[in-house]
Amino acid sequence: MRLSQVFIVVTFSATILFSQEESEEPSDSLYFQFAPDSLYLEVGDSAVVTIRLLKNEGESANSPFYIHGGERGTVSVYPRISDSTGVANVLVKVYRPGDLSLNVRSISTKRLDRVSDKMPVTVPYPPLARIEFDQSTTQLYEGTSVQFIAKVFDEAGLTRNETDLTFVTTNSSIAEFDDFGNLNAKSTGRVRVTAQVDNVTSSINVRVVKNPVRGMELSSSSGEVRTGDVVHFNAKALARGSREVEDAPIYYSYTGIADYGIGLPAAGQMSQDGRFVAETSGLYTIYASSGGYSAQKTIKVVPREVTRKVELVGYGLVPDVFTSDLWIWPGIGKHEGKDFAVTGTWGADGNTYFWDVTDPKNMITIDTVKVDARTVNDVKISEDGTVGVITREGASNRKNGFVILDVSDPYNVDILSTFNDDMTGGVHNTFVYDNHVYAVNNGRKYDIINIEDPSNPHRVGVYELKTPGHSIHDVWIVDGIAYSSNWADGVHAVDVGGIAYNERNMPMIQANPLLARAGKGSPSNPTPISYKNDPTGRNHAAFPFLSESTGEFYIIAGDESFPFGLGATKKEPSNPRGGFHFVNFTDPDNPEEVAIYQVPEAGSHNLWVKGDTLMAAFYQGGFRILDISGELMGDLYKQGREIAFFLSSNKEGHLPNAPMVWGTQPYKGLIYFADMNSGLYAIRLVSIDAKKETD
Repeated sequence: MRLSQVFIVVTFSATILFSQEESEEPSDSLYFQFAPDSLYLEVGDSAVVTIRLLKNEGESANSPFYIHGGERGTVSVYPRISDSTGVANVLVKVYRPGDLSLNVRSISTKRLDRVSDKMPVTVPYPPLARIEFDQSTTQLYEGTSVQFIAKVFDEAGLTRNETDLTFVTTNSSIAEFDDFGNLNAKSTGRVRVTAQVDNVTSSINVRVVKNPVRGMELSSSSGEVRTGDVVHFNAKALARGSREVEDAPIYYSYTGIADYGIGLPAAGQMSQDGRFVAETSGLYTIYASSGGYSAQKTIKVVPREVTRKVELVGYGLVPDVFTSDLWIWPGIGKHEGKDFAVTGTWGADGNTYFWDVTDPKNMITIDTVKVDARTVNDVKISEDGTVGVITREGASNRKNGFVILDVSDPYNVDILSTFNDDMTGGVHNTFVYDNHVYAVNNGRKYDIINIEDPSNPHRVGVYELKTPGHSIHDVWIVDGIAYSSNWADGVHAVDVGGIAYNERNMPMIQANPLLARAGKGSPSNPTPISYKNDPTGRNHAAFPFLSESTGEFYIIAGDESFPFGLGATKKEPSNPRGGFHFVNFTDPDNPEEVAIYQVPEAGSHNLWVKGDTLMAAFYQGGFRILDISGELMGDLYKQGREIAFFLSSNKEGHLPNAPMVWGTQPYKGLIYFADMNSGLYAIRLVSIDAKKETD
């Protein structure tokens, strides 16, 4: 089917081109004034800074603004948003040493009118205090090695990762360190191992004893697998009489011959607990060694072969504005049997569009709701199909928040109420669950609003982290657990009650280990269960799923980065980056990142999991579908797990010929997704022989 056959051009009234409106007002009419104009503080100290937002004439702007620390986790501020006078007395506390900053940004209707500034905060490095070894290795076998790791702490109790830590021994003929902290045991005897940085030292005694190992044994869970399948190897170090030496260190490695190319390498990943996964097909030999003895085993890896075709079913063009998120739902009452969609708009004029997608080949807009906002970033529909929630950012009167809609008749949507209390900075994302709206408020918390009477919403709870410089981007709720995405603070799982015990949710309830800890939380008492920090500081989205094939429970943590800026503000294509991190939460006390899905030179955004399939919005990389069956380990993109991708390029889009996929939702055998630059899509996976799939 040709794209031109399914384009539906939609004309919206009262639409003003984004680029024209953004350039109407100058962006330099305001500036910030700090008193004092810099700070010098010790770790843990605090001070008060008076910040004013002024006009060029020196008059108060009488406009609120954001206050935050520079690098997350370094500086906390209170308050984090000023009042409407444009003046704030800010309590600043520092938690880390270095050249830090206190940052401010005005709140404006238009993005290009934002004014930012920062004030230097200098925090000297405290003197180093102690070194602690991470392991208690006191005995090594001759001919083996072990990596020593130690942590350096300063007088403030902070870990100092930037220090130049060295290891030495008292007798290098017995045991000697290499440049990477590995202690190589050469001959029997005793040595003293010392870790040193500056004038701080720490030492332990180590004994090298005769190595009893006289052989190795190696077995595997499989001899032939596909790329992406994890093979478990079990190695045993054996003494005389085939007795196992259980405490002997074992080292795994591999070599491979690829099925393709001339001289190209076979690629895979080998963990030191005996797990191996291949990225390319071929023959691989796995080696296990200890004390000069080794064993090997060869396995065959074949292509995964999960590729399928994608058929474009239908398309609704949005040519005049940027499109944001989407939601699809079935009609109720007199509209039972029909299917509907809603899409938001970004950096535009506050419109939300409602679609009849009953015939996905011929999507039509059926109603428009306009609110005071520049961006309607998020759209959600209640599970019973009666209530809709749309977010607001960039309101002309700065009364941002969200709007509650009656969507029981999608052809005639009514506004029931608005909620903007303490939401001056805007609501970016929401989730509707069990008669409550979970609203990400001012980028620092989520408020919980009761909408049992949608005409009279009221706040019943708040969840906010206590870490310095914390912030939040999104929240998603399944079975009474809220999964929030908190940038550097990563994914947090919070018990908010209301677990729905029904047939659809029963597998998750039986297998989700986080639910075993639930029961104390409620919308008015959100209770933390587990979390996993994000070392990249870019955690932007989260989606929980139970692997149908393994029973393992994961949270996929998506990250987002715009290293080259946000092109949409200049009506140019953007070039973001990011990927999806698979964190195994089967043990909530020790969540572990085990795999990543990252498309080179593309940026990740929102996602959805159905069964063992990931549906992923990859911005300029288009819409992607990934096989996530089986045990997950390593780089999923390189393992040939991609089932299909679709580039939503359109010469008639708001930005022509530029895919920018925002979000997705599977629905009735189809996959819907929103493209920021061109609108709403419906696609279908088909088999290689073009037989349509209806499941």
